[in-house]
Amino acid sequence: MYRVWVTGYRAYELSVFQDNDPKVKVIKNVLKKALIERLNNHSDEFWVISGPQMGVERWGIEVAHELKKTYPQLKTSIMDPYAQMAARWKAENQEKLMATVQRVDFHASVSNQPYQSPQQLQNYQRFMLEHTDELLTVFDVDRESESEQVSKPSWDYRAALKYQENHDYQITTIDFDELQEAAMELNEEQNPDY
Repeated sequence: MYRVWVTGYRAYELSVFQDNDPKVKVIKNVLKKALIERLNNHSDEFWVISGPQMGVERWGIEVAHELKKTYPQLKTSIMDPYAQMAARWKAENQEKLMATVQRVDFHASVSNQPYQSPQQLQNYQRFMLEHTDELLTVFDVDRESESEQVSKPSWDYRAALKYQENHDYQITTIDFDELQEAAMELNEEQNPDY
């Protein structure tokens, strides 16, 4: 069995406010290629495990659902950090999450309690690291170090680096340069005469 934790920026951290934003297509395309590469190397059971966030996590699960048609060994899971994770979200985002959750093979919360403290988020990271073999994250390490704000994937990346010190754990980042290159390739494919 091989298990990949797919995570990255939340939609608003990428200035994505509509599902039809061209950035979503690029990110999904890059995630699809990354997952296909891994699926082709693993014929046994393969899990894509993600969180509930709107953004890379949801897009990663959506890509995995598309790939299930070709890769029968592929399973999907959404793990919430705590109970009632989306309770304060806009109704539209709650509906999107529920639609995605209904399609996964497994869904649960790491903590059975509603949000109480940051410790639940640390417990979630530890759970994800202990129950996966690789972190696949859309995260730009260089840009993050230049910014004063800390993004969601920064915390996951840091936790994975610390975990990697004592465990055989793969970390794969997809940065903004890779996304830009993928956007140009996608544009060339769609507009070969342009």
